[in-house]
Amino acid sequence: MAILEPAGRAPDPGRAGGGQGGQGLCAAELRAPSTAGSGRQGALWREPRRARGALWRLEADRLLPPLPARLLRAGGGRGMDRNPSPPPPRRDEDADEDVAGGDCIGSTVYSRHWLFGVLSGLIQIVSPENTKSSSDDEEQQMELDEEMENEICRVWDMSMDEDVALFLQEFNAPDIFMGVLAKSKCPRLREICVGILGNMACFQEICVSISNDNNLGQVLLHCLYDSDPPTLLETSRLLLTCLSQTEVASVWVERIREYPAIYDSICFIMSSSTNVDLLVKVGEVVDKLFDLDEKLMLEWIRNGAVQPQDPPQEDSEEQPVFRIVPCVLEAAKQVRSENPEGLDVYMHILQLLTTVDDGIQAIVQCPDTGKDTWNLLFDLVCHEFCQSDDPPIILQEQKTVLASVYSVLSSIYASQAQQEYLKIEEDLPLIDSLIRVLQNMEHCQKKPENSADSNTEETKKSDLTQDDFHLKILKDISCEFLSNIFQVLTKETVARGLKEGQLSKQKCSCAFQNLLPFYSPVIEDFLKILHEVDKTLADDLEESFPNLKVQT
Repeated sequence: MAILEPAGRAPDPGRAGGGQGGQGLCAAELRAPSTAGSGRQGALWREPRRARGALWRLEADRLLPPLPARLLRAGGGRGMDRNPSPPPPRRDEDADEDVAGGDCIGSTVYSRHWLFGVLSGLIQIVSPENTKSSSDDEEQQMELDEEMENEICRVWDMSMDEDVALFLQEFNAPDIFMGVLAKSKCPRLREICVGILGNMACFQEICVSISNDNNLGQVLLHCLYDSDPPTLLETSRLLLTCLSQTEVASVWVERIREYPAIYDSICFIMSSSTNVDLLVKVGEVVDKLFDLDEKLMLEWIRNGAVQPQDPPQEDSEEQPVFRIVPCVLEAAKQVRSENPEGLDVYMHILQLLTTVDDGIQAIVQCPDTGKDTWNLLFDLVCHEFCQSDDPPIILQEQKTVLASVYSVLSSIYASQAQQEYLKIEEDLPLIDSLIRVLQNMEHCQKKPENSADSNTEETKKSDLTQDDFHLKILKDISCEFLSNIFQVLTKETVARGLKEGQLSKQKCSCAFQNLLPFYSPVIEDFLKILHEVDKTLADDLEESFPNLKVQT
Protein backbone atom coordinates (compact mmCIF):
# COMPACT_ATOMS: atom_id res chain seq x y z
CA MET A 1 0.00 0.00 0.00
CA ALA A 2 1.38 3.36 -0.93
CA ILE A 3 0.37 6.35 1.18
CA LEU A 4 0.54 9.70 -0.51
CA GLU A 5 0.98 12.34 2.12
CA PRO A 6 0.82 16.09 1.68
CA ALA A 7 4.03 17.99 2.22
CA GLY A 8 4.70 21.44 3.58
CA ARG A 9 4.94 24.66 1.66
CA ALA A 10 7.42 27.44 2.16
CA PRO A 11 6.47 31.06 2.60
CA ASP A 12 6.52 32.93 -0.65
CA PRO A 13 9.17 35.43 0.59
CA GLY A 14 11.56 32.49 0.83
CA ARG A 15 11.44 31.84 -2.90
CA ALA A 16 14.68 31.93 -4.80
CA GLY A 17 15.56 35.06 -6.65
CA GLY A 18 13.71 37.57 -4.51
CA GLY A 19 10.16 36.73 -5.47
CA GLN A 20 10.84 34.99 -8.75
CA GLY A 21 9.28 31.84 -7.37
CA GLY A 22 9.87 28.64 -9.21
CA GLN A 23 11.19 30.26 -12.36
CA GLY A 24 14.73 29.24 -11.62
CA LEU A 25 16.38 26.68 -9.37
CA CYS A 26 18.62 28.26 -6.78
CA ALA A 27 21.81 26.70 -5.48
CA ALA A 28 20.08 25.18 -2.46
CA GLU A 29 17.63 23.43 -4.74
CA LEU A 30 20.22 21.49 -6.70
CA ARG A 31 22.92 19.11 -5.66
CA ALA A 32 25.90 17.68 -7.41
CA PRO A 33 25.72 13.92 -7.97
CA SER A 34 26.74 12.32 -4.71
CA THR A 35 29.48 9.77 -4.33
CA ALA A 36 29.42 6.63 -2.26
CA GLY A 37 29.49 7.41 1.41
CA SER A 38 28.97 11.12 0.92
CA GLY A 39 26.80 13.10 3.28
CA ARG A 40 23.33 14.19 2.35
CA GLN A 41 23.64 17.88 2.88
CA GLY A 42 21.55 20.48 1.12
CA ALA A 43 18.33 22.19 1.98
CA LEU A 44 14.97 21.00 0.83
CA TRP A 45 13.32 23.12 -1.79
CA ARG A 46 10.69 24.30 0.64
CA GLU A 47 10.14 24.47 4.38
CA PRO A 48 6.77 23.33 5.76
CA ARG A 49 4.16 25.99 5.82
CA ARG A 50 0.59 24.87 5.42
CA ALA A 51 -1.52 21.82 4.75
CA ARG A 52 -1.37 20.41 1.26
CA GLY A 53 -4.87 19.42 0.30
CA ALA A 54 -5.85 16.00 1.50
CA LEU A 55 -4.13 12.79 2.49
CA TRP A 56 -4.50 10.38 -0.41
CA ARG A 57 -4.33 6.66 0.10
CA LEU A 58 -3.98 3.94 -2.52
CA GLU A 59 -4.63 0.29 -1.78
CA ALA A 60 -4.74 -2.46 -4.40
CA ASP A 61 -5.70 0.01 -7.13
CA ARG A 62 -8.62 1.19 -4.99
CA LEU A 63 -8.86 4.86 -4.16
CA LEU A 64 -9.72 5.52 -0.55
CA PRO A 65 -11.28 8.79 0.60
CA PRO A 66 -8.76 11.46 1.54
CA LEU A 67 -8.45 12.61 5.10
CA PRO A 68 -9.29 16.20 6.06
CA ALA A 69 -6.43 18.48 5.17
CA ARG A 70 -6.73 20.43 8.37
CA LEU A 71 -5.66 17.35 10.30
CA LEU A 72 -2.23 17.99 8.78
CA ARG A 73 -1.89 21.66 9.72
CA ALA A 74 1.24 22.98 11.39
CA GLY A 75 1.83 21.24 14.69
CA GLY A 76 0.57 17.89 13.43
CA GLY A 77 -2.82 18.27 15.04
CA ARG A 78 -4.14 14.79 14.39
CA GLY A 79 -6.32 15.07 17.42
CA MET A 80 -8.85 17.02 15.36
CA ASP A 81 -11.56 14.94 13.76
CA ARG A 82 -13.73 17.54 12.09
CA ASN A 83 -13.99 18.71 8.52
CA PRO A 84 -12.61 22.12 7.57
CA SER A 85 -14.76 24.99 8.77
CA PRO A 86 -17.01 26.46 6.08
CA PRO A 87 -16.08 29.82 4.61
CA PRO A 88 -17.43 32.71 6.68
CA PRO A 89 -20.58 34.29 5.23
CA ARG A 90 -20.33 37.71 3.68
CA ARG A 91 -21.77 40.61 5.61
CA ASP A 92 -24.77 40.95 3.34
CA GLU A 93 -25.57 37.29 3.99
CA ASP A 94 -25.39 37.39 7.76
CA ALA A 95 -29.09 38.03 8.03
CA ASP A 96 -30.08 35.68 5.27
CA GLU A 97 -31.46 32.59 6.95
CA ASP A 98 -31.91 30.82 3.62
CA VAL A 99 -28.18 30.52 3.08
CA ALA A 100 -27.93 27.65 5.54
CA GLY A 101 -30.39 25.66 3.52
CA GLY A 102 -30.73 26.36 -0.19
CA ASP A 103 -27.18 27.62 -0.65
CA CYS A 104 -25.46 24.53 0.73
CA ILE A 105 -23.41 22.18 -1.45
CA GLY A 106 -24.92 18.73 -1.13
CA SER A 107 -25.06 17.61 2.48
CA THR A 108 -22.27 19.97 3.53
CA VAL A 109 -22.52 23.44 5.03
CA TYR A 110 -20.35 24.97 2.34
CA SER A 111 -21.85 27.90 0.42
CA ARG A 112 -22.45 27.59 -3.32
CA HIS A 113 -22.51 31.36 -3.65
CA TRP A 114 -19.16 31.77 -1.96
CA LEU A 115 -17.59 29.06 -4.11
CA PHE A 116 -18.94 30.71 -7.26
CA GLY A 117 -17.27 33.92 -6.15
CA VAL A 118 -13.87 32.27 -5.68
CA LEU A 119 -14.02 30.51 -9.04
CA SER A 120 -15.10 33.75 -10.70
CA GLY A 121 -12.07 35.42 -9.16
CA LEU A 122 -9.86 32.73 -10.68
CA ILE A 123 -11.40 33.38 -14.07
CA GLN A 124 -10.60 37.07 -13.71
CA ILE A 125 -6.98 36.32 -12.88
CA VAL A 126 -6.41 34.58 -16.22
CA SER A 127 -8.73 36.78 -18.29
CA PRO A 128 -7.13 38.28 -21.44
CA GLU A 129 -7.07 41.83 -20.08
CA ASN A 130 -5.15 40.67 -17.02
CA THR A 131 -2.71 38.41 -18.85
CA LYS A 132 -1.77 41.01 -21.47
CA SER A 133 0.58 43.05 -19.32
CA SER A 134 3.97 44.63 -19.74
CA SER A 135 7.22 43.15 -18.53
CA ASP A 136 7.08 45.51 -15.56
CA ASP A 137 4.07 43.60 -14.30
CA GLU A 138 5.67 40.17 -14.60
CA GLU A 139 6.96 40.19 -11.05
CA GLN A 140 3.51 41.11 -9.79
CA GLN A 141 2.05 38.20 -11.76
CA MET A 142 4.36 35.85 -9.87
CA GLU A 143 2.69 36.71 -6.57
CA LEU A 144 -0.76 35.72 -5.33
CA ASP A 145 -2.97 38.14 -3.46
CA GLU A 146 -3.13 37.04 0.17
CA GLU A 147 -6.92 37.14 0.33
CA MET A 148 -7.24 35.14 -2.88
CA GLU A 149 -4.65 32.64 -1.63
CA ASN A 150 -6.58 32.10 1.59
CA GLU A 151 -9.84 31.62 -0.27
CA ILE A 152 -8.49 29.24 -2.89
CA CYS A 153 -6.73 27.27 -0.12
CA ARG A 154 -10.14 26.88 1.53
CA VAL A 155 -11.39 25.41 -1.73
CA TRP A 156 -8.40 23.06 -1.65
CA ASP A 157 -9.43 21.96 1.83
CA MET A 158 -13.07 21.63 0.82
CA SER A 159 -12.31 19.60 -2.29
CA MET A 160 -11.57 16.52 -0.24
CA ASP A 161 -15.34 16.29 0.34
CA GLU A 162 -17.05 14.27 -2.40
CA ASP A 163 -20.08 16.57 -2.57
CA VAL A 164 -17.80 19.57 -3.09
CA ALA A 165 -15.66 17.70 -5.63
CA LEU A 166 -18.73 16.73 -7.64
CA PHE A 167 -20.05 20.28 -7.46
CA LEU A 168 -16.72 21.60 -8.75
CA GLN A 169 -16.94 19.09 -11.57
CA GLU A 170 -20.48 20.22 -12.48
CA PHE A 171 -19.34 23.84 -12.44
CA ASN A 172 -16.56 22.97 -14.92
CA ALA A 173 -13.92 23.89 -12.40
CA PRO A 174 -11.32 21.62 -14.11
CA ASP A 175 -11.57 23.86 -17.18
CA ILE A 176 -10.96 26.91 -15.00
CA PHE A 177 -7.93 25.26 -13.39
CA MET A 178 -6.68 24.28 -16.84
CA GLY A 179 -6.84 27.94 -17.86
CA VAL A 180 -4.88 28.93 -14.78
CA LEU A 181 -2.20 26.32 -15.44
CA ALA A 182 -1.94 27.36 -19.09
CA LYS A 183 -1.72 31.12 -18.47
CA SER A 184 -0.70 31.90 -14.90
CA LYS A 185 2.94 32.45 -13.99
CA CYS A 186 2.26 32.33 -10.24
CA PRO A 187 3.83 29.13 -8.80
CA ARG A 188 1.65 29.15 -5.69
CA LEU A 189 -1.57 29.45 -7.68
CA ARG A 190 -0.48 26.69 -10.06
CA GLU A 191 0.36 24.42 -7.14
CA ILE A 192 -3.02 24.95 -5.49
CA CYS A 193 -4.94 24.31 -8.71
CA VAL A 194 -3.12 21.02 -9.32
CA GLY A 195 -3.67 20.11 -5.66
CA ILE A 196 -7.43 20.66 -5.97
CA LEU A 197 -7.55 18.55 -9.13
CA GLY A 198 -5.62 15.88 -7.25
CA ASN A 199 -8.19 15.84 -4.47
CA MET A 200 -11.01 15.65 -7.00
CA ALA A 201 -9.30 12.74 -8.77
CA CYS A 202 -9.56 10.68 -5.59
CA PHE A 203 -13.16 10.03 -6.59
CA GLN A 204 -13.53 7.54 -9.43
CA GLU A 205 -16.15 9.35 -11.51
CA ILE A 206 -14.15 12.57 -11.50
CA CYS A 207 -10.86 10.74 -12.06
CA VAL A 208 -12.29 9.19 -15.24
CA SER A 209 -13.58 12.56 -16.42
CA ILE A 210 -10.26 14.32 -15.82
CA SER A 211 -8.31 11.51 -17.47
CA ASN A 212 -10.47 11.48 -20.59
CA ASP A 213 -10.07 15.23 -21.13
CA ASN A 214 -7.16 15.25 -23.56
CA ASN A 215 -6.54 19.00 -23.32
CA LEU A 216 -6.44 18.92 -19.54
CA GLY A 217 -4.20 15.85 -19.65
CA GLN A 218 -1.68 17.66 -21.86
CA VAL A 219 -1.66 20.71 -19.58
CA LEU A 220 -1.11 18.55 -16.50
CA LEU A 221 1.76 16.65 -18.11
CA HIS A 222 3.27 19.99 -19.09
CA CYS A 223 3.41 20.77 -15.35
CA LEU A 224 6.15 18.13 -15.10
CA TYR A 225 8.40 20.62 -16.91
CA ASP A 226 7.79 23.16 -14.13
CA SER A 227 10.70 24.31 -12.00
CA ASP A 228 8.57 24.82 -8.88
CA PRO A 229 8.99 21.79 -6.56
CA PRO A 230 5.59 22.05 -4.80
CA THR A 231 3.84 22.13 -8.18
CA LEU A 232 5.88 19.13 -9.29
CA LEU A 233 4.92 17.31 -6.09
CA GLU A 234 1.20 17.92 -6.55
CA THR A 235 1.44 16.94 -10.23
CA SER A 236 3.17 13.69 -9.28
CA ARG A 237 0.48 12.92 -6.72
CA LEU A 238 -2.24 13.54 -9.26
CA LEU A 239 -0.53 11.30 -11.83
CA LEU A 240 -0.05 8.51 -9.30
CA THR A 241 -3.71 8.68 -8.33
CA CYS A 242 -4.81 8.38 -11.96
CA LEU A 243 -2.28 5.64 -12.75
CA SER A 244 -3.63 3.66 -9.80
CA GLN A 245 -7.14 3.76 -11.26
CA THR A 246 -7.37 0.69 -13.50
CA GLU A 247 -10.00 2.18 -15.77
CA VAL A 248 -7.82 5.11 -16.91
CA ALA A 249 -4.24 3.96 -16.24
CA SER A 250 -3.62 3.04 -19.88
CA VAL A 251 -4.79 6.49 -20.99
CA TRP A 252 -2.04 8.12 -18.97
CA VAL A 253 0.62 5.62 -20.02
CA GLU A 254 -0.06 6.31 -23.69
CA ARG A 255 -0.22 10.05 -23.06
CA ILE A 256 3.16 9.99 -21.30
CA ARG A 257 4.63 7.95 -24.15
CA GLU A 258 3.64 10.73 -26.55
CA TYR A 259 5.83 13.22 -24.68
CA PRO A 260 9.47 11.98 -24.66
CA ALA A 261 10.58 15.14 -22.83
CA ILE A 262 8.85 13.84 -19.69
CA TYR A 263 11.67 11.30 -19.44
CA ASP A 264 14.26 14.07 -19.26
CA SER A 265 12.23 16.02 -16.73
CA ILE A 266 11.76 13.05 -14.41
CA CYS A 267 15.41 12.03 -14.71
CA PHE A 268 16.47 15.59 -13.91
CA ILE A 269 14.34 15.55 -10.75
CA MET A 270 15.72 12.19 -9.63
CA SER A 271 19.32 13.22 -10.23
CA SER A 272 19.14 16.80 -8.91
CA SER A 273 16.42 17.30 -6.30
CA THR A 274 17.07 17.35 -2.56
CA ASN A 275 13.34 17.42 -1.79
CA VAL A 276 12.76 13.95 -0.36
CA ASP A 277 8.96 14.18 -0.59
CA LEU A 278 9.21 15.01 -4.27
CA LEU A 279 11.77 12.26 -4.93
CA VAL A 280 9.58 9.65 -3.27
CA LYS A 281 6.48 10.69 -5.18
CA VAL A 282 8.29 10.83 -8.54
CA GLY A 283 9.77 7.42 -7.75
CA GLU A 284 6.30 6.03 -7.10
CA VAL A 285 5.14 7.39 -10.46
CA VAL A 286 8.09 5.76 -12.28
CA ASP A 287 7.58 2.50 -10.38
CA LYS A 288 3.90 2.45 -11.31
CA LEU A 289 4.63 3.26 -14.96
CA PHE A 290 7.22 0.48 -15.26
CA ASP A 291 4.91 -1.97 -13.51
CA LEU A 292 2.04 -1.10 -15.85
CA ASP A 293 3.87 -1.03 -19.17
CA GLU A 294 7.05 -2.91 -20.00
CA LYS A 295 7.21 -1.26 -23.42
CA LEU A 296 7.49 2.19 -21.86
CA MET A 297 10.15 0.91 -19.48
CA LEU A 298 12.19 -0.39 -22.41
CA GLU A 299 11.86 2.94 -24.19
CA TRP A 300 13.18 4.78 -21.14
CA ILE A 301 16.03 2.30 -20.72
CA ARG A 302 17.09 2.86 -24.32
CA ASN A 303 16.73 6.64 -24.18
CA GLY A 304 19.99 7.01 -22.27
CA ALA A 305 21.83 4.76 -24.71
CA VAL A 306 21.01 6.99 -27.69
CA GLN A 307 23.64 9.64 -28.26
CA PRO A 308 22.81 12.84 -30.20
CA GLN A 309 23.81 12.47 -33.83
CA ASP A 310 24.62 16.13 -34.46
CA PRO A 311 27.37 17.76 -32.39
CA PRO A 312 26.22 20.86 -30.47
CA GLN A 313 26.86 24.24 -32.02
CA GLU A 314 29.57 26.39 -30.51
CA ASP A 315 27.10 28.96 -29.20
CA SER A 316 24.53 26.43 -27.98
CA GLU A 317 24.31 24.82 -24.59
CA GLU A 318 24.92 21.09 -24.64
CA GLN A 319 21.94 19.17 -23.31
CA PRO A 320 22.72 16.42 -20.77
CA VAL A 321 22.01 12.83 -21.73
CA PHE A 322 20.17 11.18 -18.86
CA ARG A 323 20.47 7.47 -18.22
CA ILE A 324 17.77 5.92 -16.10
CA VAL A 325 19.96 3.78 -13.80
CA PRO A 326 22.33 6.52 -12.54
CA CYS A 327 19.32 8.79 -11.95
CA VAL A 328 17.54 6.10 -9.93
CA LEU A 329 20.71 5.45 -7.92
CA GLU A 330 21.18 9.15 -7.17
CA ALA A 331 17.60 9.45 -5.91
CA ALA A 332 18.00 6.29 -3.83
CA LYS A 333 21.09 7.70 -2.13
CA GLN A 334 19.23 10.91 -1.37
CA VAL A 335 16.18 9.26 0.25
CA ARG A 336 18.13 6.45 1.93
CA SER A 337 18.51 7.95 5.39
CA GLU A 338 15.35 10.04 5.49
CA ASN A 339 12.63 7.87 3.99
CA PRO A 340 12.87 4.05 4.15
CA GLU A 341 9.65 3.71 2.16
CA GLY A 342 11.15 5.86 -0.58
CA LEU A 343 14.24 3.65 -0.69
CA ASP A 344 11.95 0.63 -1.06
CA VAL A 345 10.34 2.32 -4.09
CA TYR A 346 13.66 2.94 -5.86
CA MET A 347 14.94 -0.56 -5.11
CA HIS A 348 11.78 -1.93 -6.70
CA ILE A 349 12.40 0.22 -9.78
CA LEU A 350 15.85 -1.38 -10.10
CA GLN A 351 14.28 -4.81 -9.68
CA LEU A 352 11.78 -4.08 -12.45
CA LEU A 353 14.67 -3.04 -14.70
CA THR A 354 16.32 -6.44 -14.17
CA THR A 355 13.22 -8.24 -15.47
CA VAL A 356 14.33 -7.42 -19.04
CA ASP A 357 17.70 -8.03 -20.67
CA ASP A 358 18.07 -4.41 -21.69
CA GLY A 359 17.60 -3.38 -18.08
CA ILE A 360 20.31 -5.71 -16.83
CA GLN A 361 22.65 -4.44 -19.52
CA ALA A 362 21.85 -0.85 -18.55
CA ILE A 363 23.18 -1.70 -15.10
CA VAL A 364 26.23 -3.81 -15.89
CA GLN A 365 27.32 -2.63 -19.35
CA CYS A 366 28.85 0.58 -18.02
CA PRO A 367 31.48 -0.42 -15.42
CA ASP A 368 30.91 2.71 -13.34
CA THR A 369 27.15 2.20 -13.22
CA GLY A 370 27.52 -1.47 -12.36
CA LYS A 371 30.04 -0.69 -9.64
CA ASP A 372 27.89 2.09 -8.15
CA THR A 373 24.83 -0.16 -8.13
CA TRP A 374 26.69 -3.08 -6.58
CA ASN A 375 28.40 -0.95 -3.91
CA LEU A 376 25.19 0.75 -2.82
CA LEU A 377 23.18 -2.47 -2.59
CA PHE A 378 26.03 -4.42 -0.99
CA ASP A 379 26.33 -1.74 1.68
CA LEU A 380 22.58 -1.87 2.35
CA VAL A 381 22.40 -5.63 2.96
CA CYS A 382 25.72 -5.99 4.76
CA HIS A 383 25.69 -2.88 6.96
CA GLU A 384 22.12 -1.62 7.24
CA PHE A 385 19.35 -4.17 6.74
CA CYS A 386 18.75 -7.16 9.02
CA GLN A 387 21.92 -6.87 11.08
CA SER A 388 23.06 -9.31 13.77
CA ASP A 389 21.97 -6.99 16.58
CA ASP A 390 18.48 -6.45 15.11
CA PRO A 391 15.53 -8.44 16.47
CA PRO A 392 14.40 -11.16 14.03
CA ILE A 393 11.00 -9.51 13.65
CA ILE A 394 12.72 -6.62 11.81
CA LEU A 395 12.46 -8.83 8.75
CA GLN A 396 8.73 -8.10 8.58
CA GLU A 397 9.53 -4.41 8.04
CA GLN A 398 12.34 -4.96 5.55
CA LYS A 399 11.08 -7.97 3.57
CA THR A 400 10.02 -6.10 0.42
CA VAL A 401 13.11 -3.92 0.10
CA LEU A 402 15.38 -6.88 0.85
CA ALA A 403 13.67 -8.92 -1.86
CA SER A 404 14.32 -6.15 -4.37
CA VAL A 405 17.94 -5.62 -3.31
CA TYR A 406 18.83 -9.33 -3.34
CA SER A 407 17.14 -9.75 -6.71
CA VAL A 408 19.22 -6.98 -8.29
CA LEU A 409 22.44 -8.18 -6.66
CA SER A 410 21.74 -11.71 -7.86
CA SER A 411 21.18 -10.47 -11.42
CA ILE A 412 24.45 -8.55 -11.40
CA TYR A 413 26.28 -11.48 -9.83
CA ALA A 414 25.00 -13.93 -12.43
CA SER A 415 25.60 -11.72 -15.45
CA GLN A 416 28.96 -10.14 -14.71
CA ALA A 417 30.94 -12.54 -12.53
CA GLN A 418 34.19 -11.42 -14.12
CA GLN A 419 33.74 -7.78 -13.15
CA GLU A 420 36.44 -6.35 -10.93
CA TYR A 421 33.99 -4.94 -8.37
CA LEU A 422 32.58 -8.42 -7.71
CA LYS A 423 35.37 -9.31 -5.31
CA ILE A 424 35.63 -12.84 -3.97
CA GLU A 425 36.16 -11.54 -0.43
CA GLU A 426 32.68 -10.01 -0.57
CA ASP A 427 31.08 -13.44 -0.98
CA LEU A 428 31.36 -14.25 2.72
CA PRO A 429 29.56 -11.09 3.98
CA LEU A 430 26.80 -11.78 1.45
CA ILE A 431 26.52 -15.39 2.65
CA ASP A 432 26.33 -14.15 6.22
CA SER A 433 23.58 -11.66 5.30
CA LEU A 434 21.55 -14.20 3.32
CA ILE A 435 21.72 -16.91 5.99
CA ARG A 436 20.76 -14.38 8.69
CA VAL A 437 17.68 -13.47 6.66
CA LEU A 438 16.76 -17.15 6.33
CA GLN A 439 17.27 -17.67 10.08
CA ASN A 440 15.07 -14.68 10.92
CA MET A 441 12.49 -15.97 8.47
CA GLU A 442 12.26 -19.24 10.41
CA HIS A 443 11.69 -17.24 13.60
CA CYS A 444 8.93 -15.16 11.95
CA GLN A 445 7.16 -18.31 10.75
CA LYS A 446 7.17 -20.13 14.08
CA LYS A 447 3.74 -20.82 15.56
CA PRO A 448 3.11 -20.00 19.23
CA GLU A 449 3.72 -23.07 21.37
CA ASN A 450 0.61 -22.47 23.45
CA SER A 451 -1.65 -22.12 20.43
CA ALA A 452 -4.84 -24.13 20.86
CA ASP A 453 -4.61 -25.68 17.43
CA SER A 454 -0.82 -26.13 17.34
CA ASN A 455 -1.15 -29.91 17.22
CA THR A 456 -3.91 -30.13 14.67
CA GLU A 457 -3.30 -31.84 11.37
CA GLU A 458 -4.03 -28.59 9.53
CA THR A 459 -1.29 -26.78 11.44
CA LYS A 460 1.23 -29.56 10.82
CA LYS A 461 0.65 -29.30 7.09
CA SER A 462 0.95 -25.54 7.01
CA ASP A 463 3.92 -24.23 5.07
CA LEU A 464 5.08 -20.98 3.50
CA THR A 465 2.03 -21.00 1.25
CA GLN A 466 -0.06 -20.03 4.29
CA ASP A 467 2.44 -17.51 5.58
CA ASP A 468 3.24 -14.05 4.40
CA PHE A 469 3.38 -13.86 0.61
CA HIS A 470 6.28 -11.41 0.63
CA LEU A 471 8.32 -13.68 2.91
CA LYS A 472 7.83 -16.47 0.38
CA ILE A 473 9.16 -14.20 -2.38
CA LEU A 474 12.11 -13.16 -0.21
CA LYS A 475 12.93 -16.78 0.56
CA ASP A 476 12.92 -17.81 -3.10
CA ILE A 477 15.16 -14.89 -4.10
CA SER A 478 17.54 -15.43 -1.15
CA CYS A 479 17.92 -19.14 -1.87
CA GLU A 480 18.65 -18.58 -5.54
CA PHE A 481 21.25 -15.92 -4.75
CA LEU A 482 22.84 -18.06 -2.03
CA SER A 483 23.10 -21.03 -4.39
CA ASN A 484 24.82 -18.84 -7.00
CA ILE A 485 27.44 -17.80 -4.44
CA PHE A 486 27.95 -21.37 -3.18
CA GLN A 487 28.74 -22.49 -6.72
CA VAL A 488 31.84 -20.29 -6.94
CA LEU A 489 33.24 -20.85 -3.44
CA THR A 490 36.85 -22.01 -3.41
CA LYS A 491 38.68 -24.07 -0.82
CA GLU A 492 40.42 -20.94 0.47
CA THR A 493 37.16 -19.00 0.80
CA VAL A 494 35.48 -21.87 2.68
CA ALA A 495 38.43 -22.11 5.06
CA ARG A 496 38.25 -18.39 5.77
CA GLY A 497 34.48 -18.60 6.23
CA LEU A 498 34.91 -21.33 8.83
CA LYS A 499 37.55 -19.29 10.64
CA GLU A 500 35.54 -16.05 10.63
CA GLY A 501 32.21 -17.69 11.48
CA GLN A 502 30.20 -17.11 8.30
CA LEU A 503 30.15 -20.88 7.63
CA SER A 504 29.63 -22.32 11.10
CA LYS A 505 27.74 -25.58 11.58
CA GLN A 506 24.58 -23.72 12.58
CA LYS A 507 24.68 -21.46 9.53
CA CYS A 508 25.51 -24.27 7.14
CA SER A 509 22.59 -26.26 8.55
CA CYS A 510 20.26 -23.32 7.96
CA ALA A 511 21.54 -22.97 4.40
CA PHE A 512 21.15 -26.69 3.69
CA GLN A 513 17.65 -26.78 5.16
CA ASN A 514 16.50 -23.99 2.85
CA LEU A 515 18.42 -24.96 -0.29
CA LEU A 516 17.44 -28.63 -0.28
CA PRO A 517 16.09 -30.34 -2.25
CA PHE A 518 15.92 -27.83 -5.12
CA TYR A 519 19.65 -27.03 -5.07
CA SER A 520 21.01 -30.49 -4.19
CA PRO A 521 23.84 -30.43 -6.80
CA VAL A 522 25.10 -27.14 -5.38
CA ILE A 523 25.15 -28.53 -1.83
CA GLU A 524 26.89 -31.70 -2.98
CA ASP A 525 29.69 -29.71 -4.62
CA PHE A 526 30.00 -27.54 -1.49
CA LEU A 527 30.30 -30.65 0.69
CA LYS A 528 33.13 -31.98 -1.47
CA ILE A 529 35.10 -28.80 -0.77
CA LEU A 530 34.13 -28.88 2.91
CA HIS A 531 35.46 -32.47 3.22
CA GLU A 532 38.90 -31.15 2.23
CA VAL A 533 38.77 -28.27 4.70
CA ASP A 534 36.91 -29.71 7.72
CA LYS A 535 35.99 -33.38 7.39
CA THR A 536 34.39 -33.53 10.84
CA LEU A 537 31.94 -30.72 10.02
CA ALA A 538 31.17 -32.26 6.65
CA ASP A 539 30.39 -35.63 8.28
CA ASP A 540 28.17 -33.95 10.89
CA LEU A 541 26.21 -32.15 8.18
CA GLU A 542 25.79 -35.37 6.20
CA GLU A 543 24.48 -37.06 9.33
CA SER A 544 22.00 -34.23 9.88
CA PHE A 545 20.77 -34.51 6.29
CA PRO A 546 20.66 -38.28 5.55
CA ASN A 547 19.03 -37.88 2.16
CA LEU A 548 21.98 -35.80 1.08
CA LYS A 549 24.39 -38.41 2.44
CA VAL A 550 22.86 -41.08 0.19
CA GLN A 551 23.31 -38.84 -2.86
CA THR A 552 26.98 -38.25 -2.11
